[in-house]
Amino acid sequence: MSADRFASDAEYVHGTLQGMEVREYLLAKWNRTCTYCGATGVPLNIDHIHPRSRGGSDRISNLTLACIPCNEQKGNKPVEEFLKKKPALLSKVLQQAKAPLRDPAAVNATRCALIQTLKASHQDVRPSSGGRTKWNRERTATPKTHTLDALCVGALESVARHPGTVLVVTATGRGTYRRTTPDRYGFPRLNLPRAKQQFGFATGDLVRANVPTGKKQGRHTGRVAVRATGNFNIKTDHGLVQGIHHRHIRLLQRADGYGYTTRAEADHD
Repeated sequence: MSADRFASDAEYVHGTLQGMEVREYLLAKWNRTCTYCGATGVPLNIDHIHPRSRGGSDRISNLTLACIPCNEQKGNKPVEEFLKKKPALLSKVLQQAKAPLRDPAAVNATRCALIQTLKASHQDVRPSSGGRTKWNRERTATPKTHTLDALCVGALESVARHPGTVLVVTATGRGTYRRTTPDRYGFPRLNLPRAKQQFGFATGDLVRANVPTGKKQGRHTGRVAVRATGNFNIKTDHGLVQGIHHRHIRLLQRADGYGYTTRAEADHD
């Protein structure tokens, strides 16, 4: 590990960047609302319930969230003084401040045990967190998507570029074992064929059809739906093409229970 990378990690764990983790915890604990007025969808500041100027600590149990107007009105007043006309709210704030988040605590305990187990056999294991991913994403000005979040996990110095397209894998199943299709009352309506394959193809196979003439002339690539008649339907990126004869179709990939498509990455350059 380089000295620069170690310094960066130390800054994250012990420096001002630790506030990112604290803020994410508080957002979950206080339901992303202002503790004092219940405002949502507005900028929220981290507020000391008992002000530091009057001996309050930086412990999580002494921190909450406040909108900018409430934060300015409270100033360095003790919470008892600020909410003296709202005793019910005061009691609720003091009670919630002491209550830990049970689910995150359980997850964190499991996470620590897992990390220790992995480090026992793999010394180069390095844990990370959602707070660090968010920090990496914001400081590198990377758009928020599921795929780009994976790029921002862990120790990251910079992002020079990212993919313009991503592969999307969707579970499609492997068909059905039913031999009939019931009506809305549950009575059998249609008998389904026992054989899944027709003319060497099965529904869900990735195929390419080259149709030389006619209304469907051209090349069509996609997932096929087979028919006993030999005229198949192909679902392409541009829509459904119906009634293509099996002799024009070539197999590209057998159906494996998953669908594969590509899409443009959001807000890519």
